Amino acid sequence: MARTVRNNKIDTRSARLKLAKRREPYWTAVSRGCALGYRAGAKGGSWIARNRAEDGRQRYEALGPADDALEAESPAVLSYSHAQEKAREYFDQAARRSTGAEEGTEKRTVASELKLYFEAREARGSKGVRVDRYVADARIIPDLGGVEIKKLSAGRIREWLSKLSEAPKLLRTAKSANHRRTRPVAELDPDAMRARRATANRVLTILKAALNYSFQEGRVSSDEAWRKVKPFREADAAVVRYLTESEIKRIVNASAAGFRDLVRGALLTGCRYGELTRMVSSDFNAEAETVTVRLSKAGKPRHVALTEEGTQLFKSLTAGRKPRDLIFRRPDGTPWKASHQQRPLIDASKRAKIEPAVTFHVLRHTYASVLATKGAPMGVIAAQLGHADTRMTEKHYAHLAPNYVATTVRASLPKMGLLPESNVVLLNKAKP
Repeated sequence: MARTVRNNKIDTRSARLKLAKRREPYWTAVSRGCALGYRAGAKGGSWIARNRAEDGRQRYEALGPADDALEAESPAVLSYSHAQEKAREYFDQAARRSTGAEEGTEKRTVASELKLYFEAREARGSKGVRVDRYVADARIIPDLGGVEIKKLSAGRIREWLSKLSEAPKLLRTAKSANHRRTRPVAELDPDAMRARRATANRVLTILKAALNYSFQEGRVSSDEAWRKVKPFREADAAVVRYLTESEIKRIVNASAAGFRDLVRGALLTGCRYGELTRMVSSDFNAEAETVTVRLSKAGKPRHVALTEEGTQLFKSLTAGRKPRDLIFRRPDGTPWKASHQQRPLIDASKRAKIEPAVTFHVLRHTYASVLATKGAPMGVIAAQLGHADTRMTEKHYAHLAPNYVATTVRASLPKMGLLPESNVVLLNKAKP
């Protein structure tokens, strides 16, 4: 049941008795475009529902008399909270009629609203729909897919979110397999638990986005159930893995010949895998020493400035190519597709003796981390990576940048002699 919206002018009989008698109701907004009204009449008050139709016109529905003089023992006599319940039922019916659904012939479930949400995103060219749909199929629909939206409560969502935060991690599984492969969560590992909660928060974001879309489209009358559910706190702590100078050289040298240029491109531009594999020769400007990302995750193009080494790489890759030819191609000349990068990186990591295996996003983090440690402004790094502003950049990389506090402490704090003198000299660091 949805929470009753309070209004101290009309939510009690004593308050309503003090109101001036008039035909225009005293209104309380129940949800966007929907309101409950109390009409103070000479012979007693009554309740009215009002909603705005798609054509912009107001629609009104008489709900019944108020319990101004009598207890609401009869269904015909409504208290303030009962009037709100009845108003919400009317709003739901109105929303169904507006979309052409007859009462009783369509159930609005979490699964049906997710489907409509993803279709709407695809229609407007939104990125990441395929991945979000996969997540919804694996993590939302099995538990909540069959639940009707009007029966979806905050408690039910919290229970699902808690269960999700403790669920084993899904592993890549062959399509022909009968069961999904999973990896249990190490309950005694704080970072593993944080990571699972961060994942649960991201899945909750997908669920809320779909339900908010339905609410904004007028398919449901209230967003209260999911609005009350908050994500786990301190779950998205910035834990950035990046490669050392030695590891950078080893992963490049260990990469297969046909894949090595793609690794170099990531380390010299900070671009995502999909951004690199879509680049064509005309995206490289040798005079300006830039490469253009025309289709990014944010949906906006950006120009990535190249170093001398980066310019040299792109010159060699585009030499003799036509303007529309892909810059990065597989050894057989075919395009790199989704997930084609994972196996080559795993194999290269084994040969380079780097554990855990490097991912393409680690290459992107490495590029940004090197810039940060060399003192590049956060705004510059954000522009190179395609971040909308510096908040995400600062969250992940600000701690790596030289800063006034750290420099002052190291220069000012004297040596305290707390450690014993030692004649041991480190000759060689153990290779990882």
